[in-house]
Amino acid sequence: MTIEPTPCDLSPLSWFKSSYSGSGGGDCIEVATATATVHVRDSKYRALPSISVGAEQWAAFVGFAADQ
Repeated sequence: MTIEPTPCDLSPLSWFKSSYSGSGGGDCIEVATATATVHVRDSKYRALPSISVGAEQWAAFVGFAADQ
């Protein structure tokens, strides 16, 4: 996993929230996928750095979380 400052232009990325996120705000993350990486950011503080992980590592995380 790497933590990188958010580049000035992340506009090519298509960010989305989980379908489990409520519409009233609160604690949400947003995710955007690229060719080999998945980017994660806090929806309330989009100017803060995002976290980038490899697609395989993200799939392992999602699989683990789904089993919990």
